[in-house]
Amino acid sequence: MLYLVIAVIVFVLAGVLAMAGLGAAFLFVPIFYWLGIPLQVASSTALLLNVVSLSFASVVYWRARLVNLRFGIPITVAAVALAPLGAIAAPHVPTRVLLAFFAAFLVFAGSMMLFYRPRRVVRGRQGPAEVAMGSGVGGVAGFLGGLLGVGGGNVILPALSGAGLDAKVVAGTTGFAVVFSSLSGFLGRISMGGVNGALLAVSVIATAAGSVVGSRLMSTRLSSPQLKRLIAIVLYAVAIKMIVGLV
Repeated sequence: MLYLVIAVIVFVLAGVLAMAGLGAAFLFVPIFYWLGIPLQVASSTALLLNVVSLSFASVVYWRARLVNLRFGIPITVAAVALAPLGAIAAPHVPTRVLLAFFAAFLVFAGSMMLFYRPRRVVRGRQGPAEVAMGSGVGGVAGFLGGLLGVGGGNVILPALSGAGLDAKVVAGTTGFAVVFSSLSGFLGRISMGGVNGALLAVSVIATAAGSVVGSRLMSTRLSSPQLKRLIAIVLYAVAIKMIVGLV
């Protein structure tokens, strides 16, 4: 029964967030934890689900030439290198501290949904600057992603926007990098045994199905601004519940 409940929740959330072009790891971790899944197992599972859901989106972005490799490659390399370090550090951080970090991350992500406005594209940034910026952003995103069991996209996205990239290119490049950083963090976690085979199987199938359905329904029902406001409200609600539980 628990796995059936999880499958339904994952299917719905993966579908809704696919409409916004986002991975859902930042929601799966607290929800799995509240359903009785150990935090380390919840985090490793959420990272793999990020890989599954964003892989679909990344294929579409790649074909549409919306992945900026000059930023994407250094971000990806640094994130992949540091995500396992975050995953290895996670078991040594007290659960309450991890949950507090996660609540803060949810507030940040929700604020991005409500208040973030993409900048117009600006030309003229040179290669060395792109590599330096990408490496720094990717390192921070990868470590935090591995530590918290999220992909780090909420760190990468505002940084790329600040660099002046087009909003669609920001989404495409972020999704591309998060696929690999999430996979790296996941591999770091399973090396320490933080997995549940049955949970992984059920969640991966539900995520794949939800992502496909969500992508097909993208232009119906809610507009993009409405969807972002809805997701922000959910993130704030989850963060508040986590903070109340820590007090």
